[in-house]
Amino acid sequence: MSAAPVPWIGLVTFLVLLIGERLFELRLAARNLPTLKARGAVEFGGTHYPAVVALHALFPVALIAEVLAGARPPVWWPWLLAPIVLAEALRAASIAALGRRWHVRIWVIPGEEPVRSGIYRWLRHPNYLAVVIELAAFPLLFGAWRTAAGATAINVVLMAIRISGEDRALEWASRQAHEAGAASAGGDRLRLA
Repeated sequence: MSAAPVPWIGLVTFLVLLIGERLFELRLAARNLPTLKARGAVEFGGTHYPAVVALHALFPVALIAEVLAGARPPVWWPWLLAPIVLAEALRAASIAALGRRWHVRIWVIPGEEPVRSGIYRWLRHPNYLAVVIELAAFPLLFGAWRTAAGATAINVVLMAIRISGEDRALEWASRQAHEAGAASAGGDRLRLA
């Protein structure tokens, strides 16, 4: 009995789409950065970012290696398309809701409250949920369960660090808004007196 052939067309298609999406995100982040800086944005938690980049750069390599080592798509692979579509919808909704504030790093604008419209009405970190789904479901399409498990485990650690940093950054920005409002109200009271 011979081994099942490597699903090259599916794998290459997937990798082209994944790499294209990541390049689009980097380009969008670069486009948004001047606007963020012009509005006084401050970066938080940048120390973990190289590890995030490494994870996303090594993820396709691990997937290819596992497929070359014999991983093959399970018979139930079409069921994995639903969570993948959900992940892409979450990412698109995140980008749409944040608009020019969206970035791959943690940038916050002092004095601005966190976005609570769009997908953020229902989910606090929809883009991170999208990444969790992707890192689990994408490799499983090709039967690469080791890549799925390893990438997910590393991502859980990185997302814990990132979400903690992002929450602190958003609290700081919100505090700046409240302090500016209190100072403004105090100034108004002085002018009225």
